[in-house]
Amino acid sequence: MAFESFSAFVAHLEKAGELLRIREPVATELEITELADRQMKLPGGGKALLIEKPTINGKVSPFPVAINTLGSWKRMALSMGSDSVESTAAELGTLLKAKPPTSLREAMRLLSTALDLRHAKPRIVRSGPCKEVVHRFDAAATRTEPWPPAPGVSGAAAGNAPCPTLQDLPILKCWPLDGGRFITLPCVVTKDPDTGERNVGMYRVQIYDDRTTGMHWQLQKVGARHGRRYYETGERMPVAIFLGGDPVFPFAATAPLPDGLDEFLLAGYLRKKSVDLVKCETNDLEVPANSDFVIEGYVDPREPLREEGPFGDHTGYYTLPEPYPVFHVTAITHRKDAIYPATVVGMPPMEDFYIGAASVKLFLPIFKMNFPEIVDIALPAEGVFHNLVFVSIRKTYPMQAYKIMHGLWGMGQMMFSKYLVVVDAEVDVHNTSEVLFHLCANTDPQRDSLFTKGPSDVLDHATSEIAVGTKLGMDATRKLPGEGFHRPWPPLIRMDTAVREKIDRLFPSKARG
Repeated sequence: MAFESFSAFVAHLEKAGELLRIREPVATELEITELADRQMKLPGGGKALLIEKPTINGKVSPFPVAINTLGSWKRMALSMGSDSVESTAAELGTLLKAKPPTSLREAMRLLSTALDLRHAKPRIVRSGPCKEVVHRFDAAATRTEPWPPAPGVSGAAAGNAPCPTLQDLPILKCWPLDGGRFITLPCVVTKDPDTGERNVGMYRVQIYDDRTTGMHWQLQKVGARHGRRYYETGERMPVAIFLGGDPVFPFAATAPLPDGLDEFLLAGYLRKKSVDLVKCETNDLEVPANSDFVIEGYVDPREPLREEGPFGDHTGYYTLPEPYPVFHVTAITHRKDAIYPATVVGMPPMEDFYIGAASVKLFLPIFKMNFPEIVDIALPAEGVFHNLVFVSIRKTYPMQAYKIMHGLWGMGQMMFSKYLVVVDAEVDVHNTSEVLFHLCANTDPQRDSLFTKGPSDVLDHATSEIAVGTKLGMDATRKLPGEGFHRPWPPLIRMDTAVREKIDRLFPSKARG
């Protein structure tokens, strides 16, 4: 299901009973965070919030704030137009396993799959709702455009109206020690200057003043790789930030796609409709035409880096100030009825848990293509994305768990995983208590642990050096003779199935306690 505006998704959430409207004024400084955090900590992720009157330094903003819109399994599924994230993952798995047809029936089934993909490729359009209000800072030109444009009326002739600067947008200061206000749900568009390949990433954006921000693309991110090429050439780097539009955009921006694979392809596949892209006003990058806000600008490699932070991060701790590039704003465009999307991160569980976990579910078929013995993967909320990973496998030969550890540490953002626990196929990796039981029961600490070195998340404050750390893998599977285990492995205590079924029939109201 394609949402043509972020407001359409918000209305869809409200109709589904997943949204609470907050009609009282709430400050963008700390108060919205406190309100949202209370929802995020509720079982199942609470509700999405629409703050109708966010205030900036006591003044009500014309733009409402929506937060926690993806913070539950149901809302993640709704954003994809699906009954569940699992069903979307199953569709993708079927596509990846597609083989040449051997019959007419198979050919028709594959044709149907191919037709679903006809919308995956983005297309360029001349204009869109994101340009209803346009303010070019470089030319000091502000205008509004009706949408759709009236026949025979150019945008410049449509009239003038005030357009906000960064200081006027309802951007949150999330936590008391934050270095300022941060855009927390930005989709950042860059291009490789050599290949022209586009990347859409999510990097927090600290507001310095009405025209400049920090650009926190971390060392191992694709945006940073693009930036290094511009720093080598000394040329200005065009950058565009968009917010809102279809809710699959922030999900696609955070998905662990291979470098060079366009995030708009994933977005088009998920929404089953091509993403319409429109060229920016002040650079040659393209952004979704249905975005709510677009912030255009550049990074100048000749300019010194600037301290960015502190920021209350998804680790549950503040990340301390570090030097990062400065982003200069050349234009802001937006819808007339724009809604400002935001999130907050901090001590888990938070909204980002559902976004990250949905990525794991969606891309599990890809992991299984590389490692067919994998049954399931889970990233518990306590591990704040990738610090802790549980993997279940169908073990058939000695040292297979170690193969999985090495393999996963070599796959994309899995390189940041500090602790990786491998269990047998029957263990539910989404039940942390069950995994910990098998970890404690099935391991000898020295024999079943593997220490290794590798890259670490730059946000990890515990490592001795930034971006360099160690990993611990633990084999919690049942041991085989070839692994140096020479004792009989005892059976797990389980009640006889017939007895369980009989008790269920005799005492239906008491059978489950």
